[in-house]
Amino acid sequence: MNRFLDVWRHSVLGRHLLTAVLGLLVVMVVLEGVSDFRALQLAAMAYLGIAAGGLTVLTGINGQISLGHGALMAFGAYTTALLLDDPTGSMPISLVVLASTVVALVVGTAVGVAAARLHGPYLAGATLALAIAVPGIALYFRDFLGGEQGLRVSLPEVPTWALDLEYLVTGTEMSRSQYVAYLGWITLIVTFVLLANLARGRVGRRWRAVRDDEVSAELAGIRLGRARISAFMVSAAAAGAAGSVLAITARLAAPSGFTIVLSLTLLTAVVLGGLGYLSGALIGAGLLTFLPPFVTRIGGDAGLSDIRAAELAPLVYGLVMVLVILLAPAGLVGTTKMSLATRRARRQMAAAGGATSPDSPDRFDSPHDPHHSTTEPDPGKPSASGSTTSKGSTR
Repeated sequence: MNRFLDVWRHSVLGRHLLTAVLGLLVVMVVLEGVSDFRALQLAAMAYLGIAAGGLTVLTGINGQISLGHGALMAFGAYTTALLLDDPTGSMPISLVVLASTVVALVVGTAVGVAAARLHGPYLAGATLALAIAVPGIALYFRDFLGGEQGLRVSLPEVPTWALDLEYLVTGTEMSRSQYVAYLGWITLIVTFVLLANLARGRVGRRWRAVRDDEVSAELAGIRLGRARISAFMVSAAAAGAAGSVLAITARLAAPSGFTIVLSLTLLTAVVLGGLGYLSGALIGAGLLTFLPPFVTRIGGDAGLSDIRAAELAPLVYGLVMVLVILLAPAGLVGTTKMSLATRRARRQMAAAGGATSPDSPDRFDSPHDPHHSTTEPDPGKPSASGSTTSKGSTR
């Protein structure tokens, strides 16, 4: 136990790995207790969380605004669809996700080099153009990318080792939906560990320095362009992995799935959860995944038609967004952490005040104290005890 606590307190990597192991255990418990439908919903939450985590690095930590991450997800999704076009293919699915990540990383590098010269609304406009243009590529190369119908993704069979491990641990058979959900959440955990280590290390400090004050960062020797490009590369790689999981979950890569709506959804998840917090990105992804069907079901139970119930979801979604902005402007996680820090500081101040007794020589004089003197002591006049001067030197 002491060893566990030492690792938790003194090693950032160890703390992140322990958190990842605990998170994996929670995922296993949850996935073994839900239906196949819920497992696919959790897989959807996983790919939204991966992409939102990457966008958190870019927007929350480095200060760049991107409206084109849905387009970067498209590169990962189409790469997965092309590599999994044959159901009898022998390429491991982990390598497929890795190849999709690399393709999105290459595209993100090219976009990041161009975007490093832009700031604020100009950068948002450039990435918005990317989000609008990329779906058109599939329409232009319809013979290769499937046009409007997109490409079907053939999910390979569940590996034998995964089936044996599932039966050994739980005594049950793993369904394909569970396999997809496990794939998505393991990808999310690996991605978050890498992002968290980058954010807490020297690279993350450079990103924050560029975000907080560009002039000071440049005077400190940080190359602004290199820092911005590296942040865009990392964020694009995460988007590529998310796009790969999306294609495997939906078993389809089509241009209608990567419109500007997807990019705005990711940005909304980051804002709802709290800019700069990976846990906030995950909470925001969970809200965007489960809130619309929950509201639709409540509308159906209240007697609304299917169309009316479906229209109720965007209304509640917008109200939640407005409430979060008004009541928790730093996001759910950011506001919670700020409240806890304020409460902790107040307790420490109260404890310090209670520990100082009236007769203690360390007691702070208060302006309302009747013994408090409002006049400054004469530097040239000896103190009442006659032993020290105002500078504290003993005579």
